[in-house]
Amino acid sequence: MSLEDLYQEIILDHYRAPKNRAPSLEEEDVHVHHSNPLCGDEMDLRLRVADGRVDGLVFDGEGCSISQASASAMTQAVTGRELKDALDLAEDFRLMMHGDEPARADDLLDGVAFQGVSKFPVRVKCALLGWMAVRDAIETYQRGASESAVTYDD
Repeated sequence: MSLEDLYQEIILDHYRAPKNRAPSLEEEDVHVHHSNPLCGDEMDLRLRVADGRVDGLVFDGEGCSISQASASAMTQAVTGRELKDALDLAEDFRLMMHGDEPARADDLLDGVAFQGVSKFPVRVKCALLGWMAVRDAIETYQRGASESAVTYDD
């Protein structure tokens, strides 16, 4: 099995059996809604913070296999991390989606499987949706708010 085949299998596994997919989260601190009307991806992400760390993180929504699988992988990579570390990891994923070699491939866990998506510009936003939602959730929390909504228009 090639590395590309393995990565495709990891993505399919996250799509078929998503991790941390739930419509609600007990004692959530932040709820963000991100949507990309061009492709129909919609995501609700809920974050709970304790002691400066991502203590709980769930997502729910509709969308293509890439957006849903990437969000699943993101929740596993980010949960338990300090907020700044989670933001840094989301930035590493974003740069990877734009063609850079990931600086923290081991920390991305299954997220590294999405590296090949960067070859398909039309799918990059799909893979980034959950990662940008968690970044927004953390930044929303840090400014003392509890909700945010973002629509991608281009």
